[in-house]
Amino acid sequence: MTALAADGEPLIRWSWIGDNAAELAEYTGVHLRLALLPVLFGLVIAVPLGVACRRWGWLYPPALTATNVLYAIPSLALFMIFVQYTGLTGSTVMIPLTLYTLAVLLPNVVDGLAAVPEPVRQAATAMGFGTLRRLVRVELPIAVPVVIAGVRVAAVSSISLVAVGQLIGQGGLGYYITRGMQLDFPTQIIVAIVLIVLLALVTDALLVLLQRLLTPWQRARGAS
Repeated sequence: MTALAADGEPLIRWSWIGDNAAELAEYTGVHLRLALLPVLFGLVIAVPLGVACRRWGWLYPPALTATNVLYAIPSLALFMIFVQYTGLTGSTVMIPLTLYTLAVLLPNVVDGLAAVPEPVRQAATAMGFGTLRRLVRVELPIAVPVVIAGVRVAAVSSISLVAVGQLIGQGGLGYYITRGMQLDFPTQIIVAIVLIVLLALVTDALLVLLQRLLTPWQRARGAS
């Protein structure tokens, strides 16, 4: 049974999906780029900043406060601030989203490093590991599950928020949401929402798989 809109028209015109498959794929790719690059950039910033916060404890409270303040600013307001400097480009969306990811990623990096048992650090030092080598070979790998948990939250949130960028002409699949509202054509809105949800679910599943690949000792422990 086909669901109908208030005017008696079907909610989804399946023929429209087939006729616009290539364009849908293009906008899906744009949506992923706008959503996932900020997560990558945020991770690049959060990891060294989190390491610094662990080393100098006084740095963590102001850094966390700053990221939380940025996260509290509405996304549309940040887009409007940056549009004055970066114009109506993808950067105007990606820069605010990168700042938003820091509010999630920084605490997870710090908590992940804090979860490394002190005897493990001492053992690595006794084996001749310097500070940098111990961080890269011991501490960060152990912190991976906590860090990936933050990446999963940041990625799903970013995929959702990208659609708001369509208000400045850079929203990926958000184009179909605004276009569908303008034309009173619910097919575009429903398809865009479904694709955004699917992107979030697939991205989350891939990050879970990445975590398993990066933590083989957890698989071995689970098997035992």
